[in-house]
Amino acid sequence: MMITLTGYRGTGKSSVAPLLANRLGWSWIDADAEIERRAGQSISDIFAAGGEPEFRRQERAVMVDLLSRDRLVIASGGGAILDEQTRRDMQQAGPVVWLEAEVDTILARMGTDETTTSRRPALTEHDPRAEVEQLLSIRGPLYEAVATIRVKTDQQTPEQIVEQLLTELPADVQETGR
Repeated sequence: MMITLTGYRGTGKSSVAPLLANRLGWSWIDADAEIERRAGQSISDIFAAGGEPEFRRQERAVMVDLLSRDRLVIASGGGAILDEQTRRDMQQAGPVVWLEAEVDTILARMGTDETTTSRRPALTEHDPRAEVEQLLSIRGPLYEAVATIRVKTDQQTPEQIVEQLLTELPADVQETGR
């Protein structure tokens, strides 16, 4: 069994995953970092060389591998849910947690994340606000459809989010952490 954290960039997946895994006594992995490790290049470089289709192909391959493991908390890429089979695989592997935040919160967090511009390309030709709004309108229903737990992260620290999750995760997940 595993837990997949999903949600848009800047909602807290990479901050919450190690804390939650530690509390459960599990391992954790950032799927985007794993894609970069396997490819030997940044996400921006993958996009530059093969476009979004190549990145999504690599992302799918990594998610297939990660979702077959056990006792793992995955900080998935924000667009991993675009693939229908990945959504099904997430649900079959264990609880899926949708970390969500308001557009202003996402933009503020992206603005303070030094890796945002160096590692992650813009996905549309819009300004950042319009891009976030457009992609959330597409991805929001997918996050909602796949999620077993939904957490608003705007006013919470990663530690508070973990505490909330520990009360909402199914008992069988919590038992594995003891």
